[in-house]
Order: sequence, then C-alpha cells, then structure tokens
Amino acid sequence: MARRGRRAGGRAARIAARAAGLKEVDRPVRPGQQGGAYRPLSESDMEDVYKASLQLLEELGMGDPIPEFVEAVVNAGGWVDDEGRLHFPESLVKRAIDVAAKSWVWHGIDESRSIELSEKKVHFGTAGAAVLMFDHLTQSYRHSTTQDLYDLARVADTLEHIHFFVRPVVTREVDGAREVDINTAYAAIMGTTKPIGTSFFQAPHVYEVVEICDMVLGGPGEFRKRPFITANATFVVPPLRFAKETAEGMVAMVRTGMPINLLSAGQAGATSPATLAGSLVQALAECLAALTCINMLSPGHPCIMGLWPFVSDLRTGAMTGGSGEEAVLAAGAAQMANWLGLPSGVPAGMTDSKLIDGQAGHEKGLTVALAALSGSNLVYESAGMMASILACSLEMMVIDNDMLGSINRTVRGIEVNPDSLATQVIRDVVSGEGHFLGHEQTLRVMQREYVYPQVGDRLSPDDWTDAGALSVSDRAHAYVIETLASHFPGHVPPGVDDLIRERFPIRLPVESVRGG
Repeated sequence: MARRGRRAGGRAARIAARAAGLKEVDRPVRPGQQGGAYRPLSESDMEDVYKASLQLLEELGMGDPIPEFVEAVVNAGGWVDDEGRLHFPESLVKRAIDVAAKSWVWHGIDESRSIELSEKKVHFGTAGAAVLMFDHLTQSYRHSTTQDLYDLARVADTLEHIHFFVRPVVTREVDGAREVDINTAYAAIMGTTKPIGTSFFQAPHVYEVVEICDMVLGGPGEFRKRPFITANATFVVPPLRFAKETAEGMVAMVRTGMPINLLSAGQAGATSPATLAGSLVQALAECLAALTCINMLSPGHPCIMGLWPFVSDLRTGAMTGGSGEEAVLAAGAAQMANWLGLPSGVPAGMTDSKLIDGQAGHEKGLTVALAALSGSNLVYESAGMMASILACSLEMMVIDNDMLGSINRTVRGIEVNPDSLATQVIRDVVSGEGHFLGHEQTLRVMQREYVYPQVGDRLSPDDWTDAGALSVSDRAHAYVIETLASHFPGHVPPGVDDLIRERFPIRLPVESVRGG
C-alpha cells in the first residue's frame, strides 16, 4: 500500500507538470526540425538540372531587365544583347551563390517566435493570393476582404504548428495599389506576432510599410535590425523575363533591408515546360537570375529560393495544386535549393477540392508531407487553402494545423538511444505488472514523444456519439467562432495604432482590432 501511495504522489506531480506545459525543447514537434529524408532527385539529376539552368542563363539570359539590374550584372561581367536580354555568365552565377546568405533569421514581432532559415530546417506557414473565402458562417464562397485577412492572421496566431503567416487572401474591397499594399501589411501586423510575409504592387509602398514596421518596433531604423516581414516578389514573367514593377520593388527591399522570397511560379504545360524536369530547370534558372542581381546589388542580402513550379491538368489547362506531380515537383525544388546551400521555400497543401472533404485531406497530406520531408525551409500555402488556391477557409486552417503537427512528427523521425530502446523497461514490465500503461517511461514521454490533435477525433464510436457526433469541420467551426470572439492580439499599443491611422489610409475599423 505504501508503495502505491508513493507512485500516486509521483503521478500527481507528473500530471501537474503536464498541465503547466512543456518548454519548446521538450515538445514532440517544434519549428525547424531537420528534413531531407525524401530525395526525389539523385546527385546526377541535380547536377544535370543545375547545368541546364546555368546554360539557359548564359545563352538566353533574362528579358526586360530594369536599369539597376543591368548595371549591377554588367559591371560584374554580364552583358546585354541586341534584343535587350541580360546574360549571366556561369562564373557570375556561381559567384553570387558563394556570397549569398546561407542562413538568416526571419524575426517575429515577438522575438520568441522567430525562425531560423538554415540547412534543412522545416517550417510551415500560409501564403497565397486567394480571391475568395469559404465563409465559415454560410458555408459558401464569397469575395475576400481585409477583415478576412485580419481574422486569418489572428486565428493562425493561436495555432501551434503554423510557424509563419504570409498573406493568404487579397483585400478585394480596397481600391488602389497603395491602399491594398498598406492595408494588407497592416492586417497581418495587427493579427499575429509570428513572422509575417506580404507582397507589393509598387516600390514606393515598400518604404511606407517599413515606416509602419518601425513604428511598431519603437522607432526609425528598428525594422532593419529585426526585419519581421518578408516580401513575396513574383519577379518573373515566365519564361525568362523580368516583371518590371516587381523588380523595382526588389530594389526597394534591398535598400530597406527587407528579406525577399524570390518567387518563380511557372505553370507546367503553359508558362513552363510540360516535363517536370524542364519545369524545374526553368524555375531554378529564373531564381538564380534574381539571386545574382540581388547579390550584385547587396552581397548577402537575405533571400529565399522560391521555386514554385506549378502543375496543370493537361486535359483542361487548369492548375492542379493537389496532384502527385505537384507534390514531387515541390519536393524536387526544395532539394535543389538545399543542394546549393540556399534557403528554400516551396508551396504545398493547395488542394483542388472545393469542400472540406476527403479529397482535400489526401491532397494536402501528400503534398505537404513530401515538401516537409524533402527539407524545405519554408512550406508555404500549407494551411487553409482550397479550390486550387483560389480560396481560403478559417476552418480548413484549423484542421490543417492538426495535419501539420502530424507531418512535423514524421520529419522528426525515430530517435534511437539507450532510453528509447527500452530494454530495461521491457524487463520491468515482464517481471512486474505485465503492461506499460503506468510505467514511468510511458508517463514521461507521452507529451514529449507524441503529438495530439486539436480538433481531430480519436474517440470510440460510442463515445463519439455521446459527445455529440461532431465532424472535424464542426469542431473546427467551434474553434473559429470562439477565437474570433476572444482573441485580439494587443502587441501594437493603441497609441501606436492611432499614429499609424493618422499617417496611413487604414480600412479596418478600430473596434475590429481592439475587440470593441
């Protein structure tokens, strides 16, 4: 009896410790676990893709270069041909890779939520330019708004396995490029303290958003010290032409110290070759061209190799974000960037389904898992996206958070050490109670080794029925309702918010961001 009393006391202490939560180092999964176990390309495959990309850049070059790029590249050994195409010698591209940043920190407004891009450390987040929301109240599609963007940010702020927040939807009710760029950044900044990403129509807006960031961090120059916003720069009009306004925006990003996602998004069979290898060659060539330009302007500027080769259904020409081809292509894109030692980012989780259903589940699980296991530093689009990234859903984001936790557990893998081999534990149980349920090791590792779903169901059929027979969508819906009613991040003081509103055309009402 005395022995049981001591065990009960120890168990109570362990229960209390579990209730207090785990330090990040003790959690079963956490941001930045090492991927790279899945390798769709062999060493010789990667060499061939790389050589083909270098050949394209030297022989064909990039069309429509802006003057800043021409000056930087020509001064470093490149040239412009009679048709105005900017050519990149192989030696110049290799020099740019050598001086490029191999690792850097994407800061959070809350510094404890910052993430490090290095080696094959994996992080999950949102992204996109969806024009629709799958409304959680009406269960139907409608145009997306600035309020939706803010709501997505504050729900993502509460979800453990979403590590960064990049704008998933566009603010369709806002007119004018300046107001769109400012309100997009503002909604994300107010909604979460995690690392943030946005995009820009025009270069001057970069400076204005940096001014807002400085105000949030405490004063002029603070953003350069802790850049918490990266810019998705779709700098290319595939195949192999620069997009003028985005390229000009990249120069502004360099001047302000804003990290850049160098994003090439050709669509196989339409704006890039139909073969997966050819699509990968083109994406790599385009990203290396941008990387070279940026590093000739500012050596070591923080960049992400955003190879985003999309796939078409060649029967219809429609984009297919949830296909096996998209999954393996994104994994190959991450593998190529990792092979070059450069920070990587790929899209995954872009289901083609229009509903929160089985198709959405298997397409998301396949594409995100392969991207993560390939070791992509950043897995974009991984939460909330539907309808081939034309739409986003708050409930889908909550469900996807469970999926991301499980996938991150596969990235962690199986640790083998004297304790985990458990030979002594097996001896204890064989000679003792005959089961492992109450063993010290079981209780010790149940939180540190296992990931538990937030809205997923693991009850028996009878218990599930007694609990209301709710679907995962029902539980996600309840989570969204509660979060939107109660979670209003207060990391930007009202006085600072007032100053931002005086200086810039902010659309979100004050009560939307302060819980009035």
